[in-house]
Amino acid sequence: MSVLPRLRLGVNIDHVATLRNARGSAYPEPLRAALLAEAAGADGITAHLREDRRHIRDADIAELMAHLSRPLNFEMAATQEMQDIVLAHRPHAVCLVPERREERTTEGGLDVAGEEARLTDFIAPLKAAGIRVSMFIGHAPAQIAAAARSGAAVVELHTGAYCDLHAEGRFAERDAELEALRQGARLAHGQGLEVHAGHGLNYETVAAVAAIPELRELNIGHFLIGEAVFVGLAPAIAQMRRMMDAARA
Repeated sequence: MSVLPRLRLGVNIDHVATLRNARGSAYPEPLRAALLAEAAGADGITAHLREDRRHIRDADIAELMAHLSRPLNFEMAATQEMQDIVLAHRPHAVCLVPERREERTTEGGLDVAGEEARLTDFIAPLKAAGIRVSMFIGHAPAQIAAAARSGAAVVELHTGAYCDLHAEGRFAERDAELEALRQGARLAHGQGLEVHAGHGLNYETVAAVAAIPELRELNIGHFLIGEAVFVGLAPAIAQMRRMMDAARA
């Protein structure tokens, strides 16, 4: 039996900042969480600087860039403000996501097919600066093809629907969504894209996604920060790492 390549784990620290901002205090510190995550085995750190700065702030990005030893994945909307910020900091990677002020969390994939010309122009200076560009998308073939044409190096497949169907006990629909994710990963890989996945993953849902052969990275945040309240961040990450590794075996 062959073993699949090791799957990287990116830990999203946004909701450490959510806790900090709830009281308007200086703690808990996102940088401290990021450093703990690195020590616990995270392969990278993800942070989403939103337009309304509801969790991560500009100063957090500066601190992360100054102190991280692992790559920073900068999640952002495709706006001029965010392009200016990312070109000033030059993180390892950016992931373009849809963003609406009224949403609690990212509610779907980016419509690359509908905005292909604009997004192609938008990412050109990022690529020229040596920044890897990822598109956070659904598994629809049209979105995958548009992402490949745009010049993005990576697509991150949105696993939120799969996780929601599992939580609701709608298992037949869940299994169909998982198969669609598998097909999307296969299609994206075949078009020369590196394939990542994330959104809503937890201990119950991670194994089936982690076993998709074409995947190279999972980005997980909210569940790990929530689990850390009970067991600590390092043990939560270590358990997720073990489950991902087992799924690849």
